[in-house]
Amino acid sequence: MPRIVPALPALAPVSTVLTPAERLRVDAAGEGLYHTLHRDTLDDVLRDLRERRAAAVLVSVARYAAPFATPIAGPEAARVAAVVREFPRVPAVALLSQPEGGATYGPAGQAALAHAVLTLGRCGVERLVDVRTPGGWRELRELLAGGGADGFARFAAETVLRDLAGAPADCHRFFHLLFRAAPAPATVRALSRQLAVVPSTLMSRFFRARLPAPKRYLAFARLVRAARLFENPGLSVASVANALEYSSPQSFGRHVRTMLRLTAVQFRDRYDGEGMLHRFRAELVTPFLAVLRRFTPLTVPPGWLGEEGRRKMVQ
Repeated sequence: MPRIVPALPALAPVSTVLTPAERLRVDAAGEGLYHTLHRDTLDDVLRDLRERRAAAVLVSVARYAAPFATPIAGPEAARVAAVVREFPRVPAVALLSQPEGGATYGPAGQAALAHAVLTLGRCGVERLVDVRTPGGWRELRELLAGGGADGFARFAAETVLRDLAGAPADCHRFFHLLFRAAPAPATVRALSRQLAVVPSTLMSRFFRARLPAPKRYLAFARLVRAARLFENPGLSVASVANALEYSSPQSFGRHVRTMLRLTAVQFRDRYDGEGMLHRFRAELVTPFLAVLRRFTPLTVPPGWLGEEGRRKMVQ
């Protein structure tokens, strides 16, 4: 039998509009935590958010601090506001760094920086990270590595695992993988690969424990992720369907209709991520707590094989 190797988690993509020197330092600071998509315009950033599911946006204050750069105003300010308005669940961060070449900002430069920071704030950018000190780089790493989809994935997993306090590690691992941000399993086969168990074996253990099928748990977990993505008005139904690896928007719509008796648009209007997570727990966790708290989906519990099965194992 071929060895099943669990998939490694992908790094979160971060879309940036930075100066050349800032790009190098941000890359170095995020090694192993996130990967950067360096862009020249905010239109490119919006495309990253819609098509590549960027987990955060990082904007340089220096890019908009006159007299060293074009001040942020008019159409450019409108684009910053669009990023925040259309993707409220994606952290947008303003980066304040030292000037290139080791220089310092004089009075005019300080005034320009202050004006750029205030303008970004008026556009909706609420987070400012000052990386002129070592603590700033640590703050930036924590913010970019823990925001967006990853942050909600952890929240969802932690919420469900609190329900399952005392359950075996096998059970915890199954539910943790259901909500991981990337690579998120789209099929039972993919989920089984990450759990390092044969798909038919996994399904059999749920059946014997009289639990809902793994496919149903996975289907509801995908809808939790879909509801979270829909909290960003800038994402279309097609974008969400593609992000969650449905074959088409129509396939996603059929899935929603089958599971919830709703259209994709009705689903978007009715549920946010936390609301769908509450339904997941109410239908698939709470009614089965007594079983789940002793359930081991990745190992064979004592007594399941029976006398004949045990004889075959010995032989």
